[in-house]
Amino acid sequence: MAFDFKKEYREFYMPKNKPEIVMVPKANYIAVRGAGNPNEEGGAYQRAISVLYAVAYTLKMSYKTEYQIEGFYEYVVPPLEGFWWQVDIDGVDYSAKSTFHWISVIRLPDFIKEKDFAWAVKMATNKKKLDCSVAEFLSIEENLCVQIMHIGPFDNEPETVSKMNEYLEQNGFQTDFSDTRLHHEIYMSDARKVDPAKWKTVIRHPIKKK
Repeated sequence: MAFDFKKEYREFYMPKNKPEIVMVPKANYIAVRGAGNPNEEGGAYQRAISVLYAVAYTLKMSYKTEYQIEGFYEYVVPPLEGFWWQVDIDGVDYSAKSTFHWISVIRLPDFIKEKDFAWAVKMATNKKKLDCSVAEFLSIEENLCVQIMHIGPFDNEPETVSKMNEYLEQNGFQTDFSDTRLHHEIYMSDARKVDPAKWKTVIRHPIKKK
């Protein structure tokens, strides 16, 4: 049975639809940075997603090539995630998508090292005829956060974020956004196949004690 992050780490991928506080450990990711409206057809965000999956599946299928990764075990590619921010805005303003800055990521198993990542970027670029050099190996340690499972379209997220903020207020916490601590989303639904009303998105915010 292939290792599945969603099942093995349910506390980080399958929270309830009510706020909860978690301590999120350090993890490694394939990451692509960019800016602009994620809904732009053929735009930077959509190109970034193509790069992420090209590298992710090259690593996942590496055991079928001559390149052997030390400690490799079969696994399911984790869901797409994104860190989002806008200049001079605390959190996210969904009415101004053109001002988004983002880091799109896919989590990596711990056995994948930077040398393996570099091999995959080169291999994916050659095999997919896609410039994957924009991808980077990124380590992120989120630490103390509040999270919730949002159900529905992305544009309805402010209602869910309000629930998170009320929970923090009631429990003596506050958000702790910074240049390195960002609004985080994990996309648990395939937006191409699932009705937007049923989309599941983990929303996670950095926090600190008041």
